Amino acid sequence: MAKMCLCLTANTLQRNLEILNKYRKYVDVAELRVDCLEPDERLLIRRFPEQANIPVILTIRRDIDGGAFIGGDGARIGLMARGLAYAEADRRRNFAYLDLEEDLSVPSLEEAARTFGTRIIRSYHNTKGTDADLSVKIRSMRHSEDEIVKIAVTANSTKDVLNLLRAGKEYPDQEKILIAMGHYGVYSRILAEQFGSFLSYTSALSEPDSPSAAPGQVDVRQMASLYRFRNITDATKVYGVVGFPLKATSSPHFFNTVFELEGINAVYVPFPADSITDFMKIAHELNVEGLSVTVPYKEAVIPFLSSQSSEVQSIGACNTVSRCAQGWMGTNTDARGFSDSLLAFLHKPNIKRKRVTVIGAGGVARAVAFALYHLGAKVLILNRTAHKARRLAGLYKFAWGGMADREIEMMDKYRDIIVQTTSVGMDGNNTNDASGFSDPLPMYNFCGKEEVIDLIYKPEMTVFLQRAADAGCRVQNGYDMLIRQARYQYAWFMGKEFPEHLLTRVQFPGT
Repeated sequence: MAKMCLCLTANTLQRNLEILNKYRKYVDVAELRVDCLEPDERLLIRRFPEQANIPVILTIRRDIDGGAFIGGDGARIGLMARGLAYAEADRRRNFAYLDLEEDLSVPSLEEAARTFGTRIIRSYHNTKGTDADLSVKIRSMRHSEDEIVKIAVTANSTKDVLNLLRAGKEYPDQEKILIAMGHYGVYSRILAEQFGSFLSYTSALSEPDSPSAAPGQVDVRQMASLYRFRNITDATKVYGVVGFPLKATSSPHFFNTVFELEGINAVYVPFPADSITDFMKIAHELNVEGLSVTVPYKEAVIPFLSSQSSEVQSIGACNTVSRCAQGWMGTNTDARGFSDSLLAFLHKPNIKRKRVTVIGAGGVARAVAFALYHLGAKVLILNRTAHKARRLAGLYKFAWGGMADREIEMMDKYRDIIVQTTSVGMDGNNTNDASGFSDPLPMYNFCGKEEVIDLIYKPEMTVFLQRAADAGCRVQNGYDMLIRQARYQYAWFMGKEFPEHLLTRVQFPGT
């Protein structure tokens, strides 16, 4: 089982001990980042392992490797020697590990470390990208058989993560640490066990004086409590949400809470991906059991499905994928989640003869249009790219248009209900729309009689929804639909109905 290592990056030994004691119950190992210490503090590191009372890695990371040490190797080796000096027979009072870069060879220091039970982590860092020869590097880096190889590379794409995963799988019996640094590689840290890693590094990100030791690290408490890292084994079933940019998602909180309360040996993680093709290869390699699919892949994932539900076939978009004997099977829980949420919002059993404007023509809009058609509504589809609106509207003989003044005027006949389905205005979506707006329909003036739903739930009140509320409209964000469709996803993943008694205990955070 992979160990969890807390990186200690405060500038004094005392502060690092305070942080370690605060989070001790979550971790197995600590890494003392000596390069982050004040110069005088670096001279006092020898007693730290005894004070820490936990296995400690001695690391003095160079600036070229993403660390803070700017001196020469001579000074750095001198500090390492000071940390290992006067080794004691009780190994718990010595550093348990010494991190040495692959290009640093100090035979006398290495021999002294081994003599007193200090294991060597032979490390390689690429802060700019991912090497093409990772498999060769894993095989060739060790100076002796007892060393642990550490590869920490920057993932600039999903393919980079895939290459690291595959390289590591070529050496299943070799002790190693594999890290895809950065946003794309966040799950390489959570799923260290599945990546074949000896340990995973984490930081106390909530401590203002303890910065992250490397890009993409997950907070120690989140790793332990949300993802239950120390319970993950090779028997743990893996689920997750795939999308791009996926800067913010609350789905892991929902599913992981349910898994814990139900006693299910499973974990649900974020899978940010810039290529659905490369990611589905990763999903296969990691034996992922199920996926929530979000923008922009609800349509792009369909070619990877060996079987589709009737909803996917009708809607042309898939938001839920699970493993089956033939490969992957997909369904769409957005349509049912939206339909249930809309009727609850309106306090009506149906919306026949209601006139509705749908903003957007992507995967979510497809599910919304499908639901509205079956609810008997009269619908107008508006989208900045008009031909996409026309294509979606054509499936149900709806009205359609672009976003010019003429099309906005059409809304006068379709404004009983307005449904906003795009990502414009979402937290974490820095691009918003092509024009830089945080409001998808800034030219529309609400009259106050519309009932308005924005399917974004973070923030709770988007600019668009706030304008509607200010005009006197009844409004609702996407949270209710989110939790309804998540319940249906759970049923699809688990093959059983969602336990309704858990609803009050598994609310999505930040809403």
